Amino acid sequence: MTLLCVILGIVILILTVKIHIMKKDCKRITDGMHEKMNTDTNTMLEISTGDRDMKEMAACLNTQLAELKEMKHKYRQGDAELKSAVTNISHDLRTPLTSVMGYLELLDAEEKSDVAARYLSLIKNRINDMKSLTEEMFRYSVIITREEKLKTEKVCLNRVLEDAVAEAAVQLIKKGIDPKIEMPDAEVYCMGDKRAVLRVFWNILNNAAKYSDGDLHVCLETDGTVTFSNTAKELSSVAVGKLFDRFFTVAHNKKSTGLGLSIAKQLTEQMQGSINAQKHADMLTIRVCLPPADSV
Repeated sequence: MTLLCVILGIVILILTVKIHIMKKDCKRITDGMHEKMNTDTNTMLEISTGDRDMKEMAACLNTQLAELKEMKHKYRQGDAELKSAVTNISHDLRTPLTSVMGYLELLDAEEKSDVAARYLSLIKNRINDMKSLTEEMFRYSVIITREEKLKTEKVCLNRVLEDAVAEAAVQLIKKGIDPKIEMPDAEVYCMGDKRAVLRVFWNILNNAAKYSDGDLHVCLETDGTVTFSNTAKELSSVAVGKLFDRFFTVAHNKKSTGLGLSIAKQLTEQMQGSINAQKHADMLTIRVCLPPADSV
């Protein structure tokens, strides 16, 4: 009986040690997965147990890690190539478009028939559209490839929002939009880059000028949240989910690169803020939240 108890005790001890080792290996695998998913290390998962099943699991995870790293590498390479292509194309187009506009201005000063003048005006309008699209692509390429960080300064959202509305006034008036602006009497501050905040607001307002059904409500709240709301009956829920995707455009708009809201998202996130879009009934609302001044 005593011998049996001793044997059982030894078995229990062995099993306890084995379970302890396996628990340590599970913890090591968990920590290793977190580390390798968040870093660019090329090391693989390692375990100390001799258990066949644990070794098989670790080998399977290492295989998956290797495949994931390869996919991540290809994605980064493709993304870098796309950014480089956008930068090069937009840069290469700017110079010839500027030259064409110069020659058109010279031609416009010459005597010409009414028909020729009308065709010349159409050409100038199309060239201006191309210039605007090219400039938007160039601004986007600068933002996504910027190496230096944006400034972090105290920004008065009331003033920047007023400036953005003033800059977008021409586009809004052309669409017959009379924006309703709501701001608190007290000045509201955030921490960010003033020029970047202005660009975010202007891009959203410009987007509203393109797609609004004729109305626009802009509201600055005391906590620094800014909302832009407008009726957009033709905008589907699927399209709302893609608004911040680069190069996404609503089907009926052929004069946009689809980069305006993507630029707004890039800049907002670089300033540690958030931006999102929601649609309730026919009303589209874009909400921007930037770090308040008292939180930095």
